[in-house]
Amino acid sequence: MTALYLAVDGGNSKTDVVLGTADGEVLGFVRGPTSSPHTLGLPGTLRVLDALITAVRAEAGLPAATPVDLAAVYLAGADLPIEVERLHAAISARAWTRATVVDNDCFALLRAGTSLPDAVAVVCGAGNNCVGRAADGRTARFVALGPVSGDWGGGHDLADHTLRLAARGEDGRGAPTALSAAVAAHFGKAAVEEVSIALHLGEIDLTRVRELTPLLFAAAAGGDVVADNLVRRQADEILGQHRVAAGRLGLLDARHALVLGGGVLHARHPVLHDRVVAGARAQAPAVEISVLDTPPAVGAALLALEALTLSGRLPPAASASGALAPGALAPGALAPGALAPGVEARLRAAMRVATPTTAVPAVALENAG
Repeated sequence: MTALYLAVDGGNSKTDVVLGTADGEVLGFVRGPTSSPHTLGLPGTLRVLDALITAVRAEAGLPAATPVDLAAVYLAGADLPIEVERLHAAISARAWTRATVVDNDCFALLRAGTSLPDAVAVVCGAGNNCVGRAADGRTARFVALGPVSGDWGGGHDLADHTLRLAARGEDGRGAPTALSAAVAAHFGKAAVEEVSIALHLGEIDLTRVRELTPLLFAAAAGGDVVADNLVRRQADEILGQHRVAAGRLGLLDARHALVLGGGVLHARHPVLHDRVVAGARAQAPAVEISVLDTPPAVGAALLALEALTLSGRLPPAASASGALAPGALAPGALAPGALAPGVEARLRAAMRVATPTTAVPAVALENAG
């Protein structure tokens, strides 16, 4: 029987699970809420994954007794080696598959975006993160624990700062900005001060602040200096991550891919996108830049297929970045090039037309942790 795999891409806002075969066929594709242990805790992560894996097996019509060879699980929140180890141990103990690979979701996005063995991915979605991979197996990554590890950027930070700048521009502590009127109007208020009070009193849900990021880009595109400066800061952060990751791997003067992913970058706002492209080419002239246009779950599936191929169908339990000690797959062992001809193209073609079934509603978050 053809080997089977489960591929999981678990981001900060959603989780995609693919069930497929070693020859590139997709048998099932389901989607649910976040499975990040930073949001749900480890027990909540396992509950979400269990529900999604049960759902994808059912969608594929896979009998309960049919084993799956490998789970390749890439999650937001798998940042430190100890976090990867704990996730790997907990997921392996559930025995969903014969073997398990666990790592950060940025590696799935990186593989989805390029087949080049030398590559860097910068993700700017709800938050910001970056990983890199070299052809010789070395990887580069950041601690990525939020403000405590120096991190900044992404849609949530941009939205928070948009509100802050709007308030300060209105009351005079900051420079005047079109953001003030835009934020007040967005919430149907006469002034940002009324918005701030309504947020404080719970009359406006605090999560709605995240709606402000598009207002920032609109104001910046319209020439607002305050908004433009904030967008420039985000561009500088993205470029700094690329510069450091590529530099650690010795790629700044070499041909390599830069994959841009996450909702903020996927939107291709010219005031951000053009700065990032120009800046990346200035610091790495041979870089090849792309914006991810396929689900990161494709990358998780490709990494699963490469693990199956490299290890003769049944790989040892491992971390794709080499975070685990003896018995793990070597760092970079899951780099492109291991698949039989046509397998990657077949998988990508299948995923282009696949529509995920919503298997676990977002309300599951209330009970997951």
